[in-house]
Amino acid sequence: MLLLPSSIAPSLIHAVCLLLSCALPSLFAAGLPERYLDAPPAKGPTVVRATFELLDLNAIDDNAETFEFSGLLSLTWKDERQAFDPETAGVKEKIYQGNFQFNEVSPAWYPQVFLANPSGSSETSVVLLRVLPDGTSTLVSNLNAVAKTDFAMRRFPFDRHELKAVFGLLGFASDRVVFEAAPPRRGQEVGLSQWWIEDVECSTRERPSVSAGNGQASEWVVSLHVKRQAMFTLRLVVMPLALIVILSWSVFWMDRSALGDRINLSFVGILTAVAYQIVVGDLLPHVSYVTLMHGFLNLSFFMMCAAVVINLWVGLCDKQGRLELGDRIDRACRWIFPLGYLSLTALMSVLAFVLF
Repeated sequence: MLLLPSSIAPSLIHAVCLLLSCALPSLFAAGLPERYLDAPPAKGPTVVRATFELLDLNAIDDNAETFEFSGLLSLTWKDERQAFDPETAGVKEKIYQGNFQFNEVSPAWYPQVFLANPSGSSETSVVLLRVLPDGTSTLVSNLNAVAKTDFAMRRFPFDRHELKAVFGLLGFASDRVVFEAAPPRRGQEVGLSQWWIEDVECSTRERPSVSAGNGQASEWVVSLHVKRQAMFTLRLVVMPLALIVILSWSVFWMDRSALGDRINLSFVGILTAVAYQIVVGDLLPHVSYVTLMHGFLNLSFFMMCAAVVINLWVGLCDKQGRLELGDRIDRACRWIFPLGYLSLTALMSVLAFVLF
C-alpha cells in the first residue's frame, strides 16, 4: 500500500477535485440535446395560440377589487428546430412532464407568460410539454392566482362585472412573438356564493411594455363575466328596512293630539334604521360614490325623518286650533309617503341602469 506524505496529499486531492469540477459539466452537457434560448426564427412573428380552461372561481373581493381563480393555461406554437423523425426517435410525440423534465431535459424554447395585473403571488404547477414531429409544441400548466381589476358598483346589488386577468409575454415585442386567442373552455360548472358566472371570453391586445424594450407587446386577456345574485342582499337589507319604514307611517293614523307618542314612534323607527345600517355595514360596498343600495338606505332614512317633521306640523296645527288642517295633512300623508317612497325608489333604479 502506497502512502503519500502528509504535505502532498491535500494538494493532490485539491487537484483531483478541480479536474472533476471542470470535466463533469462538459460530460453532462454532452449527453443533453442542444438548447435553444431564442424564439424560433421566422419571416413574421411567432404565433402563440393561448387557451384558458376555468377550473374554479375561488373568491371575489369587491372592496379590494380582486378575484381569485384557478385554471389551465395551454400555449401552442410551432418551432421547426424541435422537429424530429418518429421512426428515429421511436415515439410519435415527445412528452416532458413535471418540473424536472421540463426545466432540465426539454431543449425547447418556450414563451414565458406572466400575469400582468396580479394582487399578491401566483402559483403555477402541473407542467406538461408536448412536441409533435413537425415541431408543434403545446405547453399546459395549472395556474392559481389573485388578479386585480376594476369594479363598477353603481348598480349594487344588481351589478355585473367583467373580471379581467391580463397575461403578458416576457421579453419579446409583438414583432417577434404574438398571442392568438383561442375560444375558452369551462372545465366544470363552477360558481361562487352570491355570484353567477355568465360567460368566459378571451381576446388579445397590444400595449407598451418595459420587458419588450419599451416597445409594443402582445397581451392576452381572459374576461370572466359575473353577475351578483341580489336575493341575499334584498332578503337581509332591503326587505327588513322597507318594513321598518312602512311601520313608521302608522303615526298618520294616530290621534293628532298624541304628539308625544307619534314623535316617540318616529324616533324609534329612525334609531332602528341607524342601528340596522351599522349592523349590515360590512355587507355594503366600501366606495366613495353612491350606489343604488346607498341611495335606497338614504331615501329610507329621509322618509322617516320627514315623518317627524309632519308630526311636529300636525301637533302645531292642533295647538293652534286648526284641527281640520291637521286631519287633512294626516290623510294626505297616508298616500303621499307610500307613493313617494315607491316612485323615488323606482326613479333611482332607472337612473342607475340607464346612466351606468
